[in-house]
Amino acid sequence: MDPIVQAASVLAAALAIGLAAIGPGIGQGNAAGQAVEGIARQPEAEGKIRGTLLLTLAFMESLTIYGLVIALVLLFANPFAS
Repeated sequence: MDPIVQAASVLAAALAIGLAAIGPGIGQGNAAGQAVEGIARQPEAEGKIRGTLLLTLAFMESLTIYGLVIALVLLFANPFAS
């Protein structure tokens, strides 16, 4: 593999996992904070809020996993390698 392509692939993989982790990380923090605030305001709705929170956290975490898959493809199954 060409060293330039290899270096670009490593940088792209790092960028992919970095961006894929920061967005859901911020979103999960905001979602958890809002859920705690909602439970504090309406304790009787705690079960419904917690269920919705867990579902949204799972969806946000799946975005991070997609970024990891893209990074692994760029590192180990590089489509640009000749």
